Amino acid sequence: MQALTLPHVTAKTGQGKSAIYDGIKNGSFPAPAKAGRRSIWSEAEIDEWLAARFAERDTKAAA
Repeated sequence: MQALTLPHVTAKTGQGKSAIYDGIKNGSFPAPAKAGRRSIWSEAEIDEWLAARFAERDTKAAA
């Protein structure tokens, strides 16, 4: 499993720091784990989140 730091997550998702943390608060974005003082995200969870956004788009387009 690959771990991503916040700069990597923002680059991969196109989401800003505030949007990421707002999403964590409301349950719409994967929560990080702590590694010392640093927050890290599972790359697999971020990939799943991205895939769900595309699937949502495709479902809306087909409707």
